[in-house]
Amino acid sequence: MAKCVLIVDDDPAQRRILEETIKRFGFDTKTAPSGEAALEILSSCESGEISLMLLDLVMPGIDGMQVLKQVQKQSNTPPVVVQTSHGSVDTAINAMRAGASDFVIKPVAPERLEITIKSALKIEALQGEIKRIKRKADGKLTFDNLISHGTSMERVISLGKRAATSQIAVLIEGESGVGKEVIARAIQGESERAGKPFVTVNCGAIPENLVESILFGHEKGSFTGATDKRTGKFQEADGGTLFLDEVGELPLDAQVKLLRALQEGEIDPVGSKKSVKVDFRLISATNRDMIQLVKDGKFREDLYYRLNVFPVMVPPLRERREDILELANHFIARFAAEESKRINGLSDHAAQLMLAYSWPGNVRQLENACFRAVVLADSPELGVAEFPQIATHVEGFETEIPAAPNQVAPPPIHTGPALIGAESTVPQTMALPRDEGRSSIGIPAVNETGDIRSLEEMEADMIRLALGRYRGHMTEVAKRLKIGRSTLYRKMRDYGLEDRIASSAN
Repeated sequence: MAKCVLIVDDDPAQRRILEETIKRFGFDTKTAPSGEAALEILSSCESGEISLMLLDLVMPGIDGMQVLKQVQKQSNTPPVVVQTSHGSVDTAINAMRAGASDFVIKPVAPERLEITIKSALKIEALQGEIKRIKRKADGKLTFDNLISHGTSMERVISLGKRAATSQIAVLIEGESGVGKEVIARAIQGESERAGKPFVTVNCGAIPENLVESILFGHEKGSFTGATDKRTGKFQEADGGTLFLDEVGELPLDAQVKLLRALQEGEIDPVGSKKSVKVDFRLISATNRDMIQLVKDGKFREDLYYRLNVFPVMVPPLRERREDILELANHFIARFAAEESKRINGLSDHAAQLMLAYSWPGNVRQLENACFRAVVLADSPELGVAEFPQIATHVEGFETEIPAAPNQVAPPPIHTGPALIGAESTVPQTMALPRDEGRSSIGIPAVNETGDIRSLEEMEADMIRLALGRYRGHMTEVAKRLKIGRSTLYRKMRDYGLEDRIASSAN
């Protein structure tokens, strides 16, 4: 879903020019003829619907400065880029002190405007990430901080907000990597326990012989190796939330003690002679079929119904396609900042690849793919070549390469001018050996003026030839050219072959 820019200007001609210009940048637009109209649009739009506001400072009625001051008082306001005339730079500086992200001077060149808008959005994304990290660390992450505006997540968010108003036990279900822990943190962040401890336990990563000790704690000397007293995760979460990830992996012995902790609100540390009262909110998560585990006798039925009081099913990323590009751009901005790289985002072709892929690893896989792409990137825009592991699994991307004709008529072999009275017989064309039943395929060694072509030009022709001959199968092309796949992708990008992908399978 394209980001939306709100254009606020009282000049109708200027509004139309800006609207058409910004649409060419790939953004959606809304327009407002006055400050009053802008404030009304911002108040009526849902959170996040307006990604940026381009605001004229000089308008009748409520001017740009008044609009800016009013929107800064609200939460979740979009970044603001102000427009000012020549000689009003001081006014623009005052606007930035009042909260504007940047300013442009009328008339602004399209290139300058595009850079300004994209930079403001990138800064906003990084500031949002810093805010999310801080709120996550403080235990105050809310559903408003999540990057999710698709309809498929509306029910999840609605259920999560309802669960946050009570102490009910929540079971979050969904495939691995969909973001179950983030949902759990948002539930706590909107509950009365916001800011209190949020303790995470991955039940599948604990050795079976240490499960009870880690969850419930132990006394010194209670078993071999227990040289000190240990506080368990339940006690660490006292007053806050305990998140049991992959709860279906708990051994049966630990399930009995977990059931008692839920029913009685107290635990028995290993080796302790008395129980310990604990006050905790339990949120569990699983990617397993819990009903089947119960049927197989691997999970206690009474515990299952105790955990599954308020189920929340998080859909996989393939069912949340409206979130894919927004998540990808968010990860790219974050990793570009971490890696100190100037990256503007995805190319149109790469964006199509993101939407076409099924993402079996869900949000976690998308995050890792974006991290790898940022590390590989040599240009400000990420293309398909930066996502080779994704492209190989999407029909029509890796296999769609500029087709070389099956038969290329060899150019005539010219001879050079006579040298000291003798005619040169050095051929000016490299010809491939003629295969039985096939025409000879040649790659010119000279250009139309008779000069020797550069090695780069001939190498580009050789790659085109191999791509057509092996129907775009990148592994086979790299093997035949005796180069690595990453080198092949890089050379394709260098020679401009990446964006001219077309099927060669016909």
